[in-house]
Amino acid sequence: MLSSVAERVYWLGRYLERVENTARLVNVYSSMLLDLPSGSPIGWSLLVDITGCNEGYAKLHQSVEEKQVVRYLLADGKNPASVINCANMMRENARTTREVMPAEVWEQINDLYLSLKEALTRTISRRSRQQMLETVEADCQRIFGILSGCMSHNTAFAFIQLGRKLERADMISRIVDVGSISMLPAFARAGKQKQMTVLEPYENVVWMNVLRCVSGYQAYRLKTHSQVKGEDVVKFLLQDDEFPRSIGYCLNDLVDYLHKLPNNADVLQAVARVRKVTTEVNITSLLQNGLLEFIDELQISIADIHEELNNAWFKPVELRKGARKSQ
Repeated sequence: MLSSVAERVYWLGRYLERVENTARLVNVYSSMLLDLPSGSPIGWSLLVDITGCNEGYAKLHQSVEEKQVVRYLLADGKNPASVINCANMMRENARTTREVMPAEVWEQINDLYLSLKEALTRTISRRSRQQMLETVEADCQRIFGILSGCMSHNTAFAFIQLGRKLERADMISRIVDVGSISMLPAFARAGKQKQMTVLEPYENVVWMNVLRCVSGYQAYRLKTHSQVKGEDVVKFLLQDDEFPRSIGYCLNDLVDYLHKLPNNADVLQAVARVRKVTTEVNITSLLQNGLLEFIDELQISIADIHEELNNAWFKPVELRKGARKSQ
C-alpha cells in the first residue's frame, strides 16, 4: 500500500472517531451543567480547555458563554478541530481512498457531512442540538459498523483502526479530565464542614456524566457492582481490558493491529510505554497527588505513538533515514 493512501485512511479513522467523540462530549457536558447547581465552579471554559482549543478560542472570543463555545466546537470554520471541519476532512480522505473501501462507506460519510453542514447553518435550540448530536453519534456508529462488517480486514482496515483507537484513547483521557475537575481546589475553598456537604454531590454528578459520555454506565455497574465513585471510574476508564472505550482496551487493540503491519517495532515500544504507565499506576495515590498532571503526561505519551506511526509509515523514506542518523 502507498504511504499516502495509508496516511489518508489512518486520518479517516481519526476524524471519524473525533467527530463522534466531540459530539458526545458537547452533548453530555451540556446535560451535566444543567444537573449542577447554579454558581458551581464548572463552566464552559473548561470544555474549551479539555478539547485543547483554548488558544484558538481566545483569539476569536473575549468571553466564554454557551452559545459561543458550542458554535466554536461544532460549526466554526476557523477552528480546525470543530465537528464540521473534521467531518469535511473525513469526507475528503474518504473521497480520495474510495477504491480501498466499500462504496457504502463513502455514501454514508458523504451523507453525514452534507446533513451536518445543513443542520449547522441554522440557529438551533438546545433541544434540537441534542437531537442533532445524537444523530451524528448514530451515523458514526453506522459507518464503523459497515467498515467492520463489509470491508476486508486488510492493511487499509488496520490503518483505519489504528487511527480510530488512538483517537479514542486520546479523547478518553480528555473525558477523564472532565471528572478530575470535581477535585480541583475551587471545590474546597470553604471550611471542611461545608466541603463535605458540597463536594460529594458535585463529584457524583460529574462522574456519572463522564460514564454517560462514553456510554459506559451499564458496563461500569456490571464490572464494579457499586455506585459511581471517582476512583472506580478512573480505574475503569484507564485500565479495564473488556470495555471498548477504556484506554487499556484501546491500547490492546493497537497492539493487535500493529502486529499485522511490517516495521512496527518502534510503534510497539511507544504503545508499551503507555500501557506500562496506565497499568502500573496506583489510582488511589494518583487521585491524592494530582490526576491533572498525570492526564497531561498521558496525552503527551499518546501523541508520541502518533509520531512513531508517522515516522514508520507516512514520512518519505529520505526523511525516515535522516531521522535514524540523527538519533
